[in-house]
Amino acid sequence: MEKLSPKTTAILTILTILVFMFLLLIATKTLDSYRLRIINLMAIYAIMAVSLNLINGITGILSLGHSGFILIGAYTSALLTLTPEQKLISFIIEPVNPLIQNLHTNFFIATLAGGVVAAIFAFFIGWPVLKLSGDYLAIASLGFAEVIRIIALNAQSVTNGALGLKGIPEYTNTWWAWGWLLITVVFIVSLVKSSYGRALLAIREDRVAAEAMGINVFKHELMSFIIGAFFAGISGALYAHWLTTIDPKITTLGPILTFYILIMIVLGGLGSITGSVVGGVMFALLMEWLRNLEDPFTLFGLSFPNGIKGLRLLVISTIFILTMIFWNRGIFGRNELTWNSIYRFFKKRGVKK
Repeated sequence: MEKLSPKTTAILTILTILVFMFLLLIATKTLDSYRLRIINLMAIYAIMAVSLNLINGITGILSLGHSGFILIGAYTSALLTLTPEQKLISFIIEPVNPLIQNLHTNFFIATLAGGVVAAIFAFFIGWPVLKLSGDYLAIASLGFAEVIRIIALNAQSVTNGALGLKGIPEYTNTWWAWGWLLITVVFIVSLVKSSYGRALLAIREDRVAAEAMGINVFKHELMSFIIGAFFAGISGALYAHWLTTIDPKITTLGPILTFYILIMIVLGGLGSITGSVVGGVMFALLMEWLRNLEDPFTLFGLSFPNGIKGLRLLVISTIFILTMIFWNRGIFGRNELTWNSIYRFFKKRGVKK
């Protein structure tokens, strides 16, 4: 089948990135702060979805502990960007630990640190947990996410306990969010296309056959787990500096966040990086658009002056269930949107005409 040359696809990719950057520039100049925050949230959710899809969709590991890595990245980066003076003011119940009191750096280093610390935790968690499989692995990873949240609630001198961290600088802007999404997508796409990535796909299809072919299944799964956790930590750092506050008592960074991300990758297509990006963008838009259901509204002549609290999550859950029943492949299935697929699509339409 005829394909575009690598040079052509590279040129088209670069031009697309430049056009998209131009559109983002226009957006930053013309849109209000609320719409810009939603645009930034789209990119953050997309990073979360792509990183989990590497673990769940591409490698075939049923992990439900992704929110734990996001929380680690959020706390790590926030503690590094808060000034020593802010930490002294924020830590009321117990004084801040002297080891972290004077730690302070710029946002880029703090974001990288969030990813690295999450990856280190993934190594120590993944080493025993990945020896399990199926439901046992899912339950163990979900338990890890809850353990991290409970530790955050009780480690007063490090995380400020239930009071959380307030006054986090709002560093996450359009360029940081979408720039990190570009890095995440490029890295994971390159990984999947490599021999290492083909081994991950083989493990997803049949672990026994992959091991029989000489693939070290545990080593590859562990590396996939660590890489996914690294980018989850990156997304947590961006999320914390988008929210400007971390509160472990609420669901924003709790285990339910993992299920939000699962909804994103299932809607987009489990195993598709393109689908993960689309799913993250769609989820951010749906969550904001459906917020109107929790405000006063009228439906079929019935008035709801106080709205219906929690209705948007009910609608999102219903969409997820219907997708699993009637369209479990999601939007893209395991397919990717590539220049060659676009070229073949238009060529077929041209032939039919």
